[in-house]
Amino acid sequence: MAVSRISLSLAAAALAFAGGIAAATNPMVGGAAMLETKTIVENAANSKDHTTLVAAVKAAGLAETLSGAGPFTVFAPTNAAFAKLPAGTVDTLLKPENKAMLTGILTYHVVPGRLTATDIAAQAKANGGKAVFTTVQGAKLTVWEKDGSWYVRDAKGGTAKIGPADVLQSNGVIHVIDGVLLPA
Repeated sequence: MAVSRISLSLAAAALAFAGGIAAATNPMVGGAAMLETKTIVENAANSKDHTTLVAAVKAAGLAETLSGAGPFTVFAPTNAAFAKLPAGTVDTLLKPENKAMLTGILTYHVVPGRLTATDIAAQAKANGGKAVFTTVQGAKLTVWEKDGSWYVRDAKGGTAKIGPADVLQSNGVIHVIDGVLLPA
């Protein structure tokens, strides 16, 4: 009885995390269909909500890497998330002389492996309600659920809401976020 309650609870948490969308159907992102047969970069390039992220990935020289085999889990900030940064920040980061800083910020949004909403919810449940992941950049991100929504916290204490989640790719998964995560 306890096992089935835990299973139902975990399934409900994962479904809530995924925004109520079954894992078999990718959500539309930025007005575009996200195709599981395309890579992270190919799908992000089709999203009108991720033009800043795609420009940043290209400026950092990460497009080839994020088009590779992976798998990768990407917490993908929207254009609106980048717009929340102080005025001029994005333009400054896109300058060639700031490539190392931009690369550090972008790789902080990437976790090795394919972590679906179900995987993240299971890790959070097993760890007292919070899942902690080491990013490609090397620092940690914390993911947790509150009031039916899922959030990610960066090393500086900033938070971003996740949704939609489980945008499946041929080389990983994207979880769209409404904030830019910053390493310490």
